[in-house]
Amino acid sequence: MITRYEELTGQIQARARLPDRQTAERTVRATLETLAERIPGGLVDHLAAQLPVEAAEPIRRVTAPHEGSPEQRAHHRDHDARFGLTGFAGRIAWRTETSEDEAIREASAFFEVLDSALDPELMEKVYGVLPNDIRELLPEARAVHAGDAGAGDTGGAGAGSAEGGGAGG
Repeated sequence: MITRYEELTGQIQARARLPDRQTAERTVRATLETLAERIPGGLVDHLAAQLPVEAAEPIRRVTAPHEGSPEQRAHHRDHDARFGLTGFAGRIAWRTETSEDEAIREASAFFEVLDSALDPELMEKVYGVLPNDIRELLPEARAVHAGDAGAGDTGGAGAGSAEGGGAGG
């Protein structure tokens, strides 16, 4: 388990070949916030518990679309909260002020680091609730395993995600 924020951001900076620590910190924050918008709150809490405090704090403030007050749920429902890879990449790109292609590359590196650093059972649960197209960002062995489970197909429909893969840009 990664216990130091500097270790987490350093590994992501190296794996994604980012120019500096600040860019890695933006990637961590943006990807975690976007992930927290896509997975159930209980999983967000478990994920946050295994992360360094600096990484956990921003995701604890995110409300998933199926949680929160009735007004928050209505807002999410009306604003395309069940997003696939295109929406996932777009949200990360917006948060990091990069292109969707860069966001996908950085998110993929983020998932590789997270996968090797956190409890495998927790990561299986997280990956299990993601739609197939977002699983394209996962480490190859994990993506195949999560895909075999047949879970997580709930988010691709109705989100306007691109068919056939990738988030152009």
